[in-house]
Amino acid sequence: MYALFEEAGKFQTGRILSEAESSAQIELESGKRVKVKAANLLIKFEKPSPADLMRDALALSATIELDLAWEFAPEDEFGFADLAREYFTAQATLTEQTAALLRLYEAPHYFRRAGKGRFKKASAEVIAQALAGIEKKKQIQALIDSWAADLSQGTCPEPIQTQLYKILFRPDKNAPEYKAVVEAARATHTAPLALLQKAGAINSAYQFHWQRFLFDNFPKGTSFPALQAPAIADALPLANVQAYSIDDSQTTEIDDALSVQGLGTGTVTLGIHIAAPALALTPGSPIDQLGRHRLSTVYMPGYKITMLPDEVVQTYTLQEGRDCPAVSLYVTFDEATLALQKTETRVERVPIAANLRHDQLDAIVTEAWLKDDSFTHAAGVQEPAMPRAQLAFMFRLAQHLKAQREVVRGKPENFNRPDYNFRLVGSNGSEPTGHEQVQISIRQRGAPLDLMVAEAMILANSTWGNWMAELGVPGIYRSQASLLPGVKVRMGTKALPHAGIGVPSYAWSTSPLRRYTDLVNQWQIIACAKHGSTAALAAPFKPKDAELFSIISAFEGAYSAYNVYQNGMERFWTLQYLKQHNITELSATVFKVFPGQPPMARADDLPLVLPVFGAGDLQRGTHVQLRLSDIDDITLDISGQLLHVLEVDAPSSAEQADMVDDEDDSPAGPISLAMDVNEAQAPEVNAA
Repeated sequence: MYALFEEAGKFQTGRILSEAESSAQIELESGKRVKVKAANLLIKFEKPSPADLMRDALALSATIELDLAWEFAPEDEFGFADLAREYFTAQATLTEQTAALLRLYEAPHYFRRAGKGRFKKASAEVIAQALAGIEKKKQIQALIDSWAADLSQGTCPEPIQTQLYKILFRPDKNAPEYKAVVEAARATHTAPLALLQKAGAINSAYQFHWQRFLFDNFPKGTSFPALQAPAIADALPLANVQAYSIDDSQTTEIDDALSVQGLGTGTVTLGIHIAAPALALTPGSPIDQLGRHRLSTVYMPGYKITMLPDEVVQTYTLQEGRDCPAVSLYVTFDEATLALQKTETRVERVPIAANLRHDQLDAIVTEAWLKDDSFTHAAGVQEPAMPRAQLAFMFRLAQHLKAQREVVRGKPENFNRPDYNFRLVGSNGSEPTGHEQVQISIRQRGAPLDLMVAEAMILANSTWGNWMAELGVPGIYRSQASLLPGVKVRMGTKALPHAGIGVPSYAWSTSPLRRYTDLVNQWQIIACAKHGSTAALAAPFKPKDAELFSIISAFEGAYSAYNVYQNGMERFWTLQYLKQHNITELSATVFKVFPGQPPMARADDLPLVLPVFGAGDLQRGTHVQLRLSDIDDITLDISGQLLHVLEVDAPSSAEQADMVDDEDDSPAGPISLAMDVNEAQAPEVNAA
């Protein structure tokens, strides 16, 4: 005897070997034996063979009209044999009963299941809704098939073009546009990104990278709501100084300025003046929430996304010609020995005499000009507004402070590798299109003006960090346990040494218009300045405050993402520079060697890192001439083919190759470093 039974939603047939009250032992056509519950046995039969029965029943079930079957079906619960007798004849055959069973199972929108072999017909309203849904799915699938066919043939349908960046970066995997891309990718055995490129969907490499960044970090866009910058209510005293800021020409968020008093008296006071938005903004206010959401200004060649609205920035920036609210650190030194004598923090208004621009002055404010009073520039060269004697003192002091840090650090800081400035001709600060002419110039790290500002900010960040710790006021610190390879800079709320900089503690505090951590620390520093020994009670953030840890965690994630994008865009524009200037060869220095992989080299005169093929067993520090490969603007890939070796183990090259950049803790924002080629891979749609 044979049986037809249901197991895990499937119908199977086989020979009954033995049968008990609650189960039966059945041998399938394959020879496999299974134990089946008695409730799952739907039909027992002697003839025909199981194979013949299923073949004939499947063919017959396809002829059953569901609308007619629904009309014939009883109103109450019924079995498949009951429907067969109503639909076919009162003496429905085994084949007809099996056909009815199969048809009922495949039409749940007409008949809902009420048990093994039992059913109940759905209402007319439910059927109408189900049929409409089925028809809609058919239409959507037809669209998917049509779009996939177009993509396979190298054409991008308009709906997919419209949803392109969403498909690539934040897809709805149930959306027909996404499904069409996946279907076409599978059909053509092509990666989705390559498929879309071939179909002409990606017509701007710049927009590809830009939209990817926005989808990940600014899904609601980069605009700000209309908010009024609150006025500073404090009655602040006016400082008896003339302060000067030193930034590049693109800087609009002027956070810091410097002043010098007492030259020639034997005791000189350096004033470090920081814009004070924390005097007006309060934790939890609408503008604070904007800053906490963005956490930092995002920098990229030719453009930036500010942390705070421009109207707010301009209210608190240290604009020349104004008396600007500031948190000032006054550090007094012996003029001859440069020994530090005392420090003092004041909250005040500071007259800003001028906003100096180092990109306009680096060639003028040179070491020779600063150290030799008789040194003069050619006629027509306009010297900086800040008195030469003050600049000369600040440079001497900066060299002294740097030397002191290097003693603690255990080795000198190496400025052999330059920074690079990018300028997009015609962008004028507006969002680039990707087609601008790019200019790349070298800015040597450690140039006099750069060194003056950097050392002053390090002094302020370290001094204020130590002061907060002494008063028991928590802050946000950066620390590094040692300079050993793999020991990274960490953020926390404890004042710990920063080995990379060579200071006992380091709390970012000098860029409150550009970094949210600095704004947080400024609230704490102002509490210290106003309340002294009781500052821990008055500060907005208390010891072990969970909010500080939350801010640190969010900041690290955002700052890392912003830096990755900045590096990627610098690489993008470097590749455009190569194309615009028809550069097909360049010289480079090998700086990393991997077993079994091509070595990595750094271009001598551009911010570009690339793998070298055909290099054999080149050593680190080898100076080489390379022929450049084709450029992929989407993946940002480029490589070099070794033409010949220029120099092996040249001292300057080896020194540069061995140099390890400390993580940027400069006050002026992220250092511009070329993006590693392995970090520049574009995302692909997950077709799994």
